[in-house]
Order: sequence, then structure tokens, then C-alpha cells
Amino acid sequence: MAIARKRQVSLVDTKYYHCISRCVRRAFLCGEDRFTGQSFEHRRGWVEDKLIELAKVFCIDVCAYAVMSNHTHLVLYVDDKKANRLNDKAIVIRWHKLCKGTVLTQKYIQGEKLSKAELIFFNQTVKQYRERLASISWFMRLLNEDIARKANKEDNCTGRFWEGRFKSQALLDEAALAACMAYVDLNPIRAKMVNTPEESSHTSVQTRLESATEGKQPKQLLRFAGMPRQIMPKGLPFELKSYLELVELTGRCIQEGKRGYIESTHLPLLERVNISPENWLKLTTQFTRVFHGAVGRTTSQESYCEHLSRKRRSNVSNSAKLLA
Repeated sequence: MAIARKRQVSLVDTKYYHCISRCVRRAFLCGEDRFTGQSFEHRRGWVEDKLIELAKVFCIDVCAYAVMSNHTHLVLYVDDKKANRLNDKAIVIRWHKLCKGTVLTQKYIQGEKLSKAELIFFNQTVKQYRERLASISWFMRLLNEDIARKANKEDNCTGRFWEGRFKSQALLDEAALAACMAYVDLNPIRAKMVNTPEESSHTSVQTRLESATEGKQPKQLLRFAGMPRQIMPKGLPFELKSYLELVELTGRCIQEGKRGYIESTHLPLLERVNISPENWLKLTTQFTRVFHGAVGRTTSQESYCEHLSRKRRSNVSNSAKLLA
């Protein structure tokens, strides 16, 4: 039985979540449908553009993404502190970029004075908008609805385009985050669609590599903040150079079809999060097959389940073996 979304998200334990959406029809989301020969490659751009557009409005950052032929992978960071920090006007302006809002929010933006009774309802609405702007469910809902409408119009049909709901996994520590991001970035290579990360169109790793050649980090993605330290700025707790090298070397091993062994001295990120090269290759090729639900070391799992009042601890044995 599916677990309610509110029982999967615990921002006390982690701000990072892996989300997967799958196309329900035989027709492809993107790429070429081998049954009809029709190409839907242009739809990759739909997903990527909408993803970046939503990230600018929501208090949610994109860490990694890959738009595949019949599914999408996202790693998201929920910036709830930012949502709480924004004033009412900023919240309403952001929400109006997504939806029309209410009569009261429209009056407020136009500078009209609200009565005491109206202010009560207005404040309740703003509170609701604030929560939604830091909600993964609303982010995925608006992303998938937009793509479904466009695809249905193009296919001249109605009905569901996506499976009933997207799947999400909480990434409870650095090891889980690094493994999941690499798994997402290497999806096209694992699927034998391309040979190298820089050839992986409509993926976060290609975007990062293009910016890295200019000595920059892409503004549309959550930046790498470097090694964890006492005063840590917002960002991924890794070094960009180490992560890109890690993805490239891992991709080479996957491409050759070998489990292989990569010296830990060449992979500082692996050494820091304490994952053996053998386990790393298993994680980055079989992440969603090995883990169902929240991912992280045993101690992280215990804290997460405690905060959500969940007795069952999924992935305990695999976490102990692969993330120890």
C-alpha cells in the first residue's frame, strides 16, 4: 500500500528528496517511439524548461535531473527557511506567477485596502500559499500537469499521461545524496543512450559541465558549496570538481559493463562519505531497485522514522551493507 506523502517528508531530518514520474501510456514522453517511429524528442525541452521555471518561483531548488524517454528523475532541495522568511507580498506575487489566486489576493496586490474580516481570510490564504511554495507535492503537481496537458493536446487524446502519482525518496545523509545524484546524472549512460556525461542532453550534469568550462556554476541549479564546515552556506555539501570527476569515472565503469575497482585516492568524495568503490557502482546502477523509500545510514533511518512515527524501517539491511 502506498504511503501518504506527508508521512514521507520530514524536513527535520532532510531537505533532499528524489522524485520519479513515469509515463502511463505506451507512447513515449520523449525520444522516438519504436512502435510508430514518431519522435517526441522536443518534449525533453518542455520538461526541462518547466522545471527551471518552477524552481525560480517555488522555494525548492533542483540538485539533479534527467529527462528520459518515458520517465523523469529529480533530486530536489526544500528551502522551507526561505519560504518562512519571505513577506506576505512576496509570497502572493510568487503564487500569482503559478495560479490566479483569489479575489482577496488580487485586491491586495492592486493596493486596495482589505477590511478586518477580509484580512482574516487573506492571512489564511497566504499561510496556505507559503506552505505550498515549499511543498514537493505541489511542485511535482504543477510540473506534471503542464506536461500532460501539452502532450495530450499534441497526441489529440485525453486521459492520464502519468502514473497515479510520483514516487519520492528521502535522502537522509551525504552518502545517500551523492549516490542518488550520480544515479540520476548517469541514467542516460546506464540506458546506453549516450557515451559520456557531456553528451547527456537534458540532464543536470550536462548543464553543470557547460557552466564549469567557463569557471561558473549554473544559476538554475543548487550550487555546490564545498566541504562541510562550521559556517556552511546554502548548497550541496561537496566540491563541484570532485563530484564531476566522480560521475565521469563512474560512468566510464558503467559503460564498460564492469564492476571494476577505482582507487579511493582518485575519488575524494567516496572516501569522505565512506562508500567502497564496489558498493558505489551498485548504488549508481541499481539505486531504485536496491532502495524503496527513504535512503540513508541506519542512524539516519532511525531518526527519520521516529519523527514520522513510523515503526517500519525500510532499507535497513541494504543501508547497512552499502552505506555503512
